[in-house]
Formats: sequence, structure tokens, C-alpha cells
Amino acid sequence: MTSSLFDLAGKVVVVTGATGTLTGSAADYLAGQGARVAYLGRTQSKLDAALAKVRAAHPAAEVLALAADVSDRPALERARDEIIAKWGRVDALLNGAGGNQPGATITPDKTFADLDFTAFEQVVSLNLHGTVLPTLVFTPALLASGSASVVNYSSASSARAVTRVIGYSAAKAAVDNFTRWLAVDLGKRTQGGVRVNSLVPGFFLGEQNRRLLTNEDGSLTARGQTICNMTPFGRFGQADELHGAIHFLVSDASKFVTGTTVVVDGGFGAFSGV
Repeated sequence: MTSSLFDLAGKVVVVTGATGTLTGSAADYLAGQGARVAYLGRTQSKLDAALAKVRAAHPAAEVLALAADVSDRPALERARDEIIAKWGRVDALLNGAGGNQPGATITPDKTFADLDFTAFEQVVSLNLHGTVLPTLVFTPALLASGSASVVNYSSASSARAVTRVIGYSAAKAAVDNFTRWLAVDLGKRTQGGVRVNSLVPGFFLGEQNRRLLTNEDGSLTARGQTICNMTPFGRFGQADELHGAIHFLVSDASKFVTGTTVVVDGGFGAFSGV
């Protein structure tokens, strides 16, 4: 194995949800490794801040910020065309856009009968449709690359029953199924020219879940403590601890890897709790 297997210099990588905690960190890392990174997000001001941050850390980074909601096909198509016009190709797509909302969860004082179905639909749309649609839009460019990678963001809640997060869990389980389906379809059609895998982060602190898992003083909530107890490493993950797996999946080192999930969870998925 040579270092060139992991060389990302010049690869064009598109990252959706690139202003999020985990995806933003991944985008910054890839830019620092020499990839040309297109940051996609809904809010231009957040995108501008993200580019200022990565350029401050990596002055030579080749980066581009494009406002595009993952539910807006025309916006995604415009972003794709602008990326190709600038860099001529797309070599990897990280489908990192996603999230949850209170109505699609079951809090301890409620039951399944109290589920807000509209919120459930919205969470499924954001996480599942928001993965399928960008992939659909960028697939022609990925096919043209000749050796491309799609990385879908899944969740530790996709394969296990994690209380409360019914909508998010259902959507991420569907993302895993979509990953396998597309990996087989594109694998057979391209003889390995496009590979599709999912990244399964365990529990990482972000803006969406911080108040659920930690108190204002930084101590753990009861739920946060339960999660750490169920994680053999005994803690939440750090955003940079996903970088190695992402680098592997985007690079030529994973050229014979498709249809699988790469789990980065400190052992959460392996532990029975006893």
C-alpha cells in the first residue's frame, strides 16, 4: 500500500449540509488535504462564514460556497453546473444535510399516539429525500468522473431502537437501505466506477443535541449519561474523529468498498449494556 492511495489532491468533493458541526468539520479537513471542496448549505451568511474560517486555516484551499437546499432540485442543479464550470468534474459527494425536530420525537411524558405526523414527514423528507435528491442530481457528474464516491451520513439510531427519535431513526434506516440499493445498481452499471457507502457516527455533540445531552454547565443530562454508559469509550465523539473514515471512503484506498456502513461510535453499536 502506498501513500498515493490516500491522496486527495485535486479531487472535487461536494458536501451538503456543510455548515453543520460534523459536516463542516469534514469539509474543512478535506480542503486542508488538498481536495477542492464545494460547500452546500441553505444560508449564504453561514456559508460565507464557513469559507472565511477554512481559508484562514488553509490559505491555499480551493473552496466554493453555494446556497442550495437539498429539497430544491433547481438549486442543486445550478450548484452542480457551477461546480463543473469551475472545476470540470465531481469526484465525491458527501450527503451530510439532515437533522431532527421536536415534533418527530417522543418525549418521556408522551406516547407514540402523540406523534406529530407532519413533523415526522418533514424529518423523513430532510434526511431521506435530502440524501436521495442530491445524489440523483450529481450522479451524471459522478459517472463522468470514472472513479467516484458517494458517502451518505447515517446514524447509530438506524440499526438500534434509540428511544425518542422515531422520525430520525426511520429516515436514517432508510438511508442505509438506499445506500445498499444504489451501491448495487451503480456498481453493476459502472463495474466499480461509482461506489456508495454510509458513514455511521455514534453520539457527537452538535448544536441540535447539545441541550438534550448536556446541561448549561457542561455536565451530562440523564440521557447524556446513559449514552456514555452505553458507549465503551465512555464519552461522546469529537468531530475530527470522523475524518479518517471519511478520508478512506473518499480516497482511492476504498476503491473496492461499496454498499457498506463504516461505523465510528466508540463501541456503542457493539455493546449490549451488560
